[in-house]
Amino acid sequence: MVSAAALDTLGKDFTFYTGVYTVAEQLESVLDGDLYLKGTGDPTILPRDYRRLAEEIANLGITTIRGDVIADDTYFDDVRLSIDLSWANQKNAYGAQISALTVSPTRDYDPGSVMVEVRPGANVGDEAEVTIFPDTDYVTVKNKVETVASGGISHIEWDREHGNNTLHYGGTLAQNATVYRNWVAVWEPTELVLQLFYDALLEQGITVEGDPRLGVTPTEAEELANHVSLPLEDLIYPFMKFSNNAMGEILTKTMGKVVHGEGSWDAGIQVIEAYLRAAGLNMSGIHLRDGSGMSHLNAIPPEEMTKLLHVVKEEDWYDLFYDSFPLTGSSNRLVGGTLGWRMGETAAEGNVRGKTGSLTSKASLTGYVTTQDGEELMYSIMLNNYFRNNAIAIIDNIVVRLAEYSREDH
Repeated sequence: MVSAAALDTLGKDFTFYTGVYTVAEQLESVLDGDLYLKGTGDPTILPRDYRRLAEEIANLGITTIRGDVIADDTYFDDVRLSIDLSWANQKNAYGAQISALTVSPTRDYDPGSVMVEVRPGANVGDEAEVTIFPDTDYVTVKNKVETVASGGISHIEWDREHGNNTLHYGGTLAQNATVYRNWVAVWEPTELVLQLFYDALLEQGITVEGDPRLGVTPTEAEELANHVSLPLEDLIYPFMKFSNNAMGEILTKTMGKVVHGEGSWDAGIQVIEAYLRAAGLNMSGIHLRDGSGMSHLNAIPPEEMTKLLHVVKEEDWYDLFYDSFPLTGSSNRLVGGTLGWRMGETAAEGNVRGKTGSLTSKASLTGYVTTQDGEELMYSIMLNNYFRNNAIAIIDNIVVRLAEYSREDH
């Protein structure tokens, strides 16, 4: 729903914009005042992009900033977490805090998170080696992972303290184990971005006489540098293929900002609901609480989901929308996505496209399947009150039967 609403509301050419601004005068190599960094929610911006922005400032001949470096995240509201996001999910990248100034650690584009890698130490008994991407002391790691002999048990447990960025890693990692890797949501991503940008300025040899802090960019500020994101027509692939929750929330707030001038969940959900209503869906059974589907209170009947799949076939962006759905049986992550490992060696392999969804005791799959007669069907399957693995097996069996179906046999 969010992807369809975003393509309709924002357009496939939509991009996110991050800019560096000032109202200060440049006196030879001195910027005589504050420097502002303002974002609009770009979920694809990487640490290197903030370094490039700092490099652009250095290329202007600035070697001293006689003011503060100020991060402006006011394009969105300051509500970081959706209303029903559980405490347990807030430490994970799929439950990351949403800010108009954020950063993704890798090209998987998980905004508001850092990637943690754990490698075995050189000798048995050594602490494992822990690396944070991006390299930052905004996150503190308490490491109690012990290296054990090859063939030993590798079992790592981790947690993030609530309200700060202290990470705890414990357990064991065998010497011959592969690298353990996970993505951890940071507390207050704006301040992580501020630190990354501030440090990047220092690395460019720029002296900052003031402090890094949060603030609001003056309307009369002059732009010194900018970064433009991937367009939505490219961004939609990691969003849909990887079922990227943070992207869904960012797009929701962005639609609220563009249409209602308010970058909030309430405003964004109003836009999505208006789109669904205009598409002819029966809104009496639809209840939306966020843009990712993480809320257990989200509700939409499968019949309305299939109706939406049918309606969008008339849109000029339909081919892009269709292609963004994960495809069964493809090992290419940007093709198969969350379905790449499912329904292999069946009639569904390389045939079924579907958007996955799962929560504790819930699972769903919605998309397109072609029968043995070459007839395309639209389906939406939602199961509640099942343990997740059982639900996925049931869903896959249903979809395989659809792929095997022929009217000539009935």
